[in-house]
Amino acid sequence: MNLWKQPTDLARLNGWSTNTLMEALGIRITAVGDDWLQGTMPVDARTHQPYGLLHGGASVALAETLGSTAAMLTLDPAKELAVGLDINANHVRGVRAGTVTGTAKALHVGRTTQVWEIRIENEDGALVCIARLTMAVIAARGMGVR
Repeated sequence: MNLWKQPTDLARLNGWSTNTLMEALGIRITAVGDDWLQGTMPVDARTHQPYGLLHGGASVALAETLGSTAAMLTLDPAKELAVGLDINANHVRGVRAGTVTGTAKALHVGRTTQVWEIRIENEDGALVCIARLTMAVIAARGMGVR
């Protein structure tokens, strides 16, 4: 079943990141399925912590980006928006270089809340971080994606 109420054109989705944290970190949406969204982030000086490992906050930024983007795609932006309510993440494996890939899948898409699971994996497909993001669905009230 296709969850999306908006076009899932990758150029359009990546355009939402212009002049944002996502652009600064190199986060890109790379694939969209009927009920999932995937994106990548480089592991480099922009996303390292002082020990030379992927910063946990960068992983959370990737997770929130993917879950938030997916949540927005399930809504009519003229009427409602999705905003982050809670996120938690478990960091299970360090990464020093390369690219990590996150995949967001819906656990719950309700009228007022959504819950998304985001799996972040290294280039070998090993789990790096598992996150759960809760989104609140609110009235648009003149706000919208830039």
